[in-house]
Amino acid sequence: MIKKGTQVKIITGKDKGKTGEILEINRKFDKIKVKSINMIKKHLKPTKENKGGIISKENFIHLSNVKSIDDKKKEKKIKGNK
Repeated sequence: MIKKGTQVKIITGKDKGKTGEILEINRKFDKIKVKSINMIKKHLKPTKENKGGIISKENFIHLSNVKSIDDKKKEKKIKGNK
C-alpha cells in the first residue's frame, strides 16, 4: 500500500537506485512526489511576497517506477521467525 511517509526505492529513470520518502500522492494520474528525487528547476517571477529567481523542487514520478521498501522489511522479519 502506498501512502504519504512510506519509504520507496526508484527502480527506473535518471534517479535509479535512490531511496526517499513520499511527500505527495496524485491518485488521479497515479503519480507521487518523492523527497529529493526527480528534481527540476522552476523559474519564478519576482512579486511583492518573494524575490523570484530559479528554484529546485521535486516533480511527480509514476507509481510504476517505484518500489516500496517498508513491505520488504516486514517480509524479512516473517522469514526470520521460521
